[in-house]
Amino acid sequence: MDLSKLKPAEGSVKKDRRLGRGQGSGKGGTAGRGHKGQKSRSGYSKTFGFEGGQMPLQRRVPKHGFKNINRKEYKAINLSTLQELAEKKKLKKVDVQTLVDAGLASRKDLVKILGNGKLTLKLEVTAHAFSESAQKAIEAVEGSIAKI
Repeated sequence: MDLSKLKPAEGSVKKDRRLGRGQGSGKGGTAGRGHKGQKSRSGYSKTFGFEGGQMPLQRRVPKHGFKNINRKEYKAINLSTLQELAEKKKLKKVDVQTLVDAGLASRKDLVKILGNGKLTLKLEVTAHAFSESAQKAIEAVEGSIAKI
């Protein structure tokens, strides 16, 4: 095969119709733009949201709320999930990497341990944040917590 002889399949490429090249072409005169009006003129481009002079929707609807740029988004993991994971894999230590390996969080997630569920195993838990109830529950079974 010679790359210099590549061609598209027969009939797959059609020539574009040339607009505004006389009446015989079928697209002469107005060149498919209709008669008069803003859209028939050269250089026309409609701005985003333009509604023909009517007040656009994004200006009719009032502004509402704000986005806090300093917000920290945590991946929530409950004690019940830690209990299941520790029982299944026979763990004494649970850290963020363990949770990532188990598919419960991604590498870039900030992890927060929440107190939903029961914990019976003594665990060393390392995470970015802990709820008060989770902290008490871990310490109640003589486990330890460490914040990253």
